[in-house]
Amino acid sequence: MSRVATSLPVGLTQTSYSASDADDSNSSGVSWGAVIAGAFVAAALSLALLALGTGIGMSSISPWANSGTSAAKVSGAAIVWFVLMQLIAFSIGGYLAGRLRTKWVNVHTHEVYFRDTAHGFLVWAVGTVITAAFLTSAAAAMLGGAAKAGASAAELSATTRSQDGAGQNGYFVDTLLRSNNAAIATTTAPSPATGASTATPAPDNTSARGEVSAIFANALRQGNFPAADKTYLAQMIAARAEISEPDAERRVDDTFAQAQQAADTARKAIAHSMYWMFLALLVGAFFASLFATIGGDQRDRVPVL
Repeated sequence: MSRVATSLPVGLTQTSYSASDADDSNSSGVSWGAVIAGAFVAAALSLALLALGTGIGMSSISPWANSGTSAAKVSGAAIVWFVLMQLIAFSIGGYLAGRLRTKWVNVHTHEVYFRDTAHGFLVWAVGTVITAAFLTSAAAAMLGGAAKAGASAAELSATTRSQDGAGQNGYFVDTLLRSNNAAIATTTAPSPATGASTATPAPDNTSARGEVSAIFANALRQGNFPAADKTYLAQMIAARAEISEPDAERRVDDTFAQAQQAADTARKAIAHSMYWMFLALLVGAFFASLFATIGGDQRDRVPVL
């Protein structure tokens, strides 16, 4: 800093600061305009890259068996793409914040480096909040539309069962109520007009699905079937599927084990996705800070003409 010494009585000196020194000391160390600009750019790029990744993913999969990319490869590619999204979007956002921030004239080099790093980190923080607060619904709508467009017949059938009251356990509920004898799917009754036997549909299980689903969901929450619920469910299945109660109990046990395994697989998948999301966010924070220092260094090296 430049100082100007003036003469005072013997043994005393006075130090005065130039106008530029006063400006730097009184100004904020954060250029919020640059931070917010970089954050909005990063959030917008994240949404654009999400759209691109969704399009690429939907182009590589198929609802038909033995066609398209496998689910494991798609999941791995989605994780890699999410990490790249964070890297690209926040690198650009951090770089813009570094280039656009206020130039600090009388600040030590190490302090400038720290401030640029902080600006990049703030870009990541503000951009993440913007994405979570304002762009989540847009991203969900985008992914939901893509999922509906690529839904297979099985997924549509599962959706129909969910609307009938079976919920997420619709497949397992139908498995419980399924009959071993396909012949009982229809019943024969004489026609009033001709007297000939005609096939009529068997009673619908829609009313029972909701009750079975509620019992099943409660058992999954508790981790096992209460004895009374298991007995009642076995009796219901035995009557509707026309099988013996011991066979119905075995069916309940087998189906419950499959549902537990499916729930555990889903839980592990969600946990792993959260781990990778945490890693991707760390990557975004690191590269936003790094490129903010690069942008700030280039900003300070631009010659004044």
